[in-house]
Amino acid sequence: MSIEVVVAPKLYDPVTKGLEAGFKVHPLWQAKEPMAFLAPLKDRVRAFASFTSYPISAAMMDALPKLEIISTMSVGVDHIDLAAAKQRGIVVTNAPDVLTDCVADLGMGLVLAVARNMVVADRFVRAGGWLKGVFPLATKVGGATMGIVGLGRIGKAVARRAEGFGMKIAYFGRRRQDDVAYQFFDDLEALARDSDYLMLTCPGGAATRHLVDAKVIAALGPEGMLINIARGSVVDETALVAALVSGKLGGAGLDVYEDEPRVPEALMALDNVVLLPHIASATHATRAQMGQLMIDNLKAHFAGEKLITPVG
Repeated sequence: MSIEVVVAPKLYDPVTKGLEAGFKVHPLWQAKEPMAFLAPLKDRVRAFASFTSYPISAAMMDALPKLEIISTMSVGVDHIDLAAAKQRGIVVTNAPDVLTDCVADLGMGLVLAVARNMVVADRFVRAGGWLKGVFPLATKVGGATMGIVGLGRIGKAVARRAEGFGMKIAYFGRRRQDDVAYQFFDDLEALARDSDYLMLTCPGGAATRHLVDAKVIAALGPEGMLINIARGSVVDETALVAALVSGKLGGAGLDVYEDEPRVPEALMALDNVVLLPHIASATHATRAQMGQLMIDNLKAHFAGEKLITPVG
């Protein structure tokens, strides 16, 4: 008999087909009443296949007392109540590394889009503006300083790309990393003050909630640009919106938000802000790799083998 797995949210179709080939799948994302959906499965489901946009709470874990593993196809695990999972002896796996390049690519894409006003320029051409005059000058990227918040796998990948554009790199993190030559800041406001672009690549969760607050945004200043490819929770979004509307922050490139998919309406009318719908890892190749790693972790667990990418 196939091992039964609850799935939420709706996953990339090839990944869903891969799951269905090895497991009996229950699509929680289709349920209007999630807890009612889980009730008849309580003695059968042993695994949860997940992604970032669907929170997995302690209550859900309690509704599935046979649950052994939560495998997510994201690198981030802030959508999972890790403390509750640990308390209940449920193992958690994620999908690091496989999405690093695509996320870093998008981060640099946002830098260029904001600095060179690429989205506005596109609209300018489409509206016939070029026939009437020249497009305003923009900001040079080469020679500028990029401050990276969280110099992990993705942060380092962004740094390598930024160096290729002739940017200077500095970083903020929990500790200095001896194997990198970039300037280290243990004060985030100081890093923001010295940066032209502040790139967020740190994990989400309680430890980094509103790490970028009004003071950090003010330190970045009216010429500075904030790029967020981390989690929306890392930024005090109210302070960010206020600074952008008032001109106290130069611009922003955002792939993530505090209350996705709801984006603050005040940002919609601003030409100095580029808004993306959380697509940093959203390429066919990368999503397939992320999903396969999730499936491989599930298979390893139920085969009694060592987990490939356990969390914690």
